[in-house]
Amino acid sequence: MIFYKILTVILKTLTVLVGLVLVFSAVGLCVAINWNAPPNTVKQDSLFEVKQGENARVIGRRLEDEGFIKSRWFWYALNRWKKEPLKTGSYELELPATQMEIYDVLTRGKQTLVKVTIPEGLTATKTARIFAEAGICDEEEFLQAVGNAGLLARYLVPASSFEGYLFPDTYFFEEGYPAEKVVQVLVDNFFKRFAETAAADFSPWEIFEKVTLASIVEREYRLKEEAPVMASVFFNRMKINMPLQSCATVEYIITEIQGKPHPEILLTQDTKIKDPYNTYIHTGLPPAPISNPGYIALNAVLNPAPSDYLYFRLIDPGAGKHYFSKTFDSHIEAGKLYVKR
Repeated sequence: MIFYKILTVILKTLTVLVGLVLVFSAVGLCVAINWNAPPNTVKQDSLFEVKQGENARVIGRRLEDEGFIKSRWFWYALNRWKKEPLKTGSYELELPATQMEIYDVLTRGKQTLVKVTIPEGLTATKTARIFAEAGICDEEEFLQAVGNAGLLARYLVPASSFEGYLFPDTYFFEEGYPAEKVVQVLVDNFFKRFAETAAADFSPWEIFEKVTLASIVEREYRLKEEAPVMASVFFNRMKINMPLQSCATVEYIITEIQGKPHPEILLTQDTKIKDPYNTYIHTGLPPAPISNPGYIALNAVLNPAPSDYLYFRLIDPGAGKHYFSKTFDSHIEAGKLYVKR
């Protein structure tokens, strides 16, 4: 009798334990299914980069923060279970995707896109070279697209090329991507960033003038905080019909038009070169942009600092610091005081 009672208690206890195990398993399964499922809001940007040296925990946290997955904790558990290394690279994820699908892509390491970074201040020819070296598109085809009249008309660009409108940024492209589409991506990015920065609407010609001046500021400034002041100097010079006297425009003539190496220093004779781009002998803006400016230079031209300065001089090449002056005498004096011979 006692044995029967003990057996009954044991069976009831086992039944309860089995029931609890089943309940917790069911709950755990539901939680896992929920966490593995794609987020409720589908991301528009499907690009994700696994950076060199990142571990699974860092990657999981970024995936959650950027809205690719619901839970980093499920990601950690998935990594401990599968124990597969996540491979460095740039990926275009097919969204919506479960965590397991994303994990599979990042462990297989099959990259669909090539990451290309275009620095600020490059010309179209140098930009074309970067895309060609990355295997994105042919250099000559890129330059042909930059000067495509039909494409220029579509974007209402009043020039013979997209020089100045090829926004410097980090891009992701497939190898062998059509050159014309590459150019369109860069130009679309430019107009998007310009609209974000501009406080008013500008006509195509006004945009062209802003870009042209920004291309000069881009090649002249070194410190971010000096860019708006530098822009004001050029605006002040144009107001009194004074030549812009930008060394960057002369360098553009030497390297891009004459095809010579970049000079270490500009000579007095260089500033006398007879060319429409030479802002030492011509007043106003050059015929077209001399580089592709980034956000800082564009913002400086759209929002110049209030000043009466007419001159600036580099006084600390290491730090990139300039001295700004209101008069030519002060400009000369700054050269004697600050510039080391």
